[in-house]
Amino acid sequence: MTGNTNEAGIQTGVKPPLIRMNLYLDKMGIVLVVILTFIIFAVLDSQFLTWTNILNMIRQTAINGILAAGMTFVILTGGIDLSVGAIVALSGVCGVYFSLHMPTPLAVLLGVCVGALAGFVNGFLTAKTRLPSIIVTLGSMTYLRGIAYVVTGGYPLVLVSESFKKIGMGYLGPVPIPIVIMLLVYVVFFVILRYTVFGRNVYMIGGNKEAAYLTGIKVVPRLVWVYTISGICSAVAGIILAARLFSGQPNVGTGYELDASAAVVLGGTSLAGGMGTIIGSLFGAIFMGALSNGLTLMSVPYYWQLIIKGLVIILAIYIDHLRQRNARG
Repeated sequence: MTGNTNEAGIQTGVKPPLIRMNLYLDKMGIVLVVILTFIIFAVLDSQFLTWTNILNMIRQTAINGILAAGMTFVILTGGIDLSVGAIVALSGVCGVYFSLHMPTPLAVLLGVCVGALAGFVNGFLTAKTRLPSIIVTLGSMTYLRGIAYVVTGGYPLVLVSESFKKIGMGYLGPVPIPIVIMLLVYVVFFVILRYTVFGRNVYMIGGNKEAAYLTGIKVVPRLVWVYTISGICSAVAGIILAARLFSGQPNVGTGYELDASAAVVLGGTSLAGGMGTIIGSLFGAIFMGALSNGLTLMSVPYYWQLIIKGLVIILAIYIDHLRQRNARG
């Protein structure tokens, strides 16, 4: 009996040649889309493939890429985290606030801890109450944004620390620090999902939560950790964004949850859970970044970019619907 395995190496059953081809396209399709997108924009604008623009594009992509990495864990379990944008704002605000009163490393650590705590609460409420994650995180999206406004009094906090600013604007050799952070996140998460028991448990919970529980997997602690990971990633993205803006702003991050979810789904992760890869999410984020960058270079007005991005999100969900239907068939 032959079968197919996901990134965690879990056997998923017999796969005829046509389905194996579909699975291959699921994994490689986003790579081909990214390559095609690069070619199209390179033809339309000669500045697109310059080294300066590529670095700038990937640096801008780093925030959504880190959010998508954390969101991948959540969606793999069949959930969704709508609070990531609010955690970006709150963690950035707290990081800047702490930096005014203590050394930068400690301020950054505490800012990340704020995001981890927010993610922990999301995971605990989702796992313990068994409420749909979309309901829990919709509520947390609102109250976390409110806390960010309370901390700042509704006004941006100016970032003074030069070492903090380097997190968003500095370089490690020729590579911007945000890109280095994003790549480190993906390397660590790739290892976790592919080679650890926790990673295999994430896939099994997403595939069938009840079956995972019956096999002895501690579903509640695993889910809490999954949402905590998403919170940590959101906090890291918030710290980077604050460092780039030279301020902690309570209104940033609006709509980031949609961009991150779109990147994950475009990368081949199923909204139903149990299927997907972390590398696919990276390429999904790169596609979203290339799309925004290319449209900006072509002087497409921002409101038209919103329309195009919205259509891309709908397309991503439709593709996932087709993927699930093919899997059932």
